[in-house]
Amino acid sequence: MAGAALTLLIVAALAAAVLAAVRIVGGPTHADRIVALDIFLAAGIALAVAASLATGRTVFLDVAIGLALVGFVATIGWARLVERAPRNAPTEPS
Repeated sequence: MAGAALTLLIVAALAAAVLAAVRIVGGPTHADRIVALDIFLAAGIALAVAASLATGRTVFLDVAIGLALVGFVATIGWARLVERAPRNAPTEPS
C-alpha cells in the first residue's frame, strides 16, 4: 500500500511539473508564470519528500524545507516585481 501511494505521489508531482512547465512557456501573463513557478517548486518539494520516503533518509526533508523557504521568498520577490512593473495603457479607439 505504501509503495502505491509513493508511486502516486511521484506521478502526481511529475504531472504537476509538466503542466507548470507548459504554463511557464505559454504565459500569457507574468502572474501566470509566477504561479506556475510556484507549482513547479511545490512539485520539487513533493519529489524531495518522496525521495525521503523511498530511501528512509531525512536529508531529503532538509532539502524540501530549504526549497520551501527559498520558494516563498522568491515568490514574494517576483510578485513585488510584477506589481511595480509599468502596465501598458489600453489604447483608445479613434
